[in-house]
Amino acid sequence: YPTWKRTLTRRARESQMKRFCKAQAIQRRLEEIEVTFRELEQQGIKLENLLRDEDDSPGDRKTQWMNQLLYLVQKKNSLMSEESDLMIMVQELKLEEQQWQLDQKLRCYMNKEESLKTPEERAAEQKTLAQLLEVVNQRNILIHIQEEKRLSEL
Repeated sequence: YPTWKRTLTRRARESQMKRFCKAQAIQRRLEEIEVTFRELEQQGIKLENLLRDEDDSPGDRKTQWMNQLLYLVQKKNSLMSEESDLMIMVQELKLEEQQWQLDQKLRCYMNKEESLKTPEERAAEQKTLAQLLEVVNQRNILIHIQEEKRLSEL
């Protein structure tokens, strides 16, 4: 078993583990965001009720509650933006994994001598190549979406 094959196998396992760890971290953060959403929702409901029920409260207190409510809305919007970014990252990880699998499959076809390939294998190789190109295009679209979002936030 040549050294270069062992190196490629090790690197493939390492990159797969990195994707797995990244996916776990994203999942944990999405769960944290969901919990924070619920907490913000509860705080918002309390503030809305205070604003509706307290007609005889001083104007300063109402202003303070209104500012708190606006702060909660702002925080919720920033969390929604972060959640959107994380969902794009999840999609990117899926496409990266899919690209890796298709690349491995294509390598198997390409390693075989051209004269020994059956017509079915040639067709499968072309199909795999087309799928790989589609995945690369999808990843490119995600990168453009992220870039547009970043530029719009600036």
